[in-house]
Amino acid sequence: MSNDIIEVYSWATPNGHKVHIMLEECGLPYRAHAVDIGAGDQFKPDFLAISPNNKIPAITDPNGPDGQPMSLFESGAILLYLAGKTGKFLPNDTRGKYKTLEWLMFQMGGVGPMLGQAHHFRIYAPEKIEYAVNRYSNEAKRLYGVMNKRLANSKYIAGPAYTIADIAIFPWLRSWKNQGIDWNDYPHLKGWFDEIAARPAVKRGVEVLATLRKPLHDDKAREVLFGSTQYQKH
Repeated sequence: MSNDIIEVYSWATPNGHKVHIMLEECGLPYRAHAVDIGAGDQFKPDFLAISPNNKIPAITDPNGPDGQPMSLFESGAILLYLAGKTGKFLPNDTRGKYKTLEWLMFQMGGVGPMLGQAHHFRIYAPEKIEYAVNRYSNEAKRLYGVMNKRLANSKYIAGPAYTIADIAIFPWLRSWKNQGIDWNDYPHLKGWFDEIAARPAVKRGVEVLATLRKPLHDDKAREVLFGSTQYQKH
């Protein structure tokens, strides 16, 4: 193993693409390993050893902060780690840093979980539960409204500079159609989205592992992702 290649264990999902984009933006050498979450790869012992929550993405950096290998799971933690390693996309000034962390936490605690539930109940759930579809579709619209309002007065999510907060949020909005969103309702956010989407590193990042991901029509894959397999001891 080369001493400077970061090993990325991931899949072509919003949380995976956060890390792919960050690595591309930072120009760090990395190698992507597919963890097919529909096939149950996330439950394999080797993956659980670095990602005990059986979620992608996870990374192993052979050259950690003390020169020793270091592994990390949780996409937000990985973004912070890579920002610290490279000195990029996280402001140095205290105020700017905490504004960025504020919006990163907004993504981790709100955008990701709520839009994920919107995807689930609108697209993947075996039965359409009107209450759940409405609850999470409305929450998606609320969150889009929060970001649209923010971007009416800010060039980027956390302030004047492009940061890990933008990198964290962008991949989740690529599935706007599945979330029941009409872009005409969020013009400031749409302008931001289009600008981020046009960045060369972002274009490269969202292609990582993308050809391996297939539409979820397989009952076995649905069971692995959403059924009892999740709750077995591994």
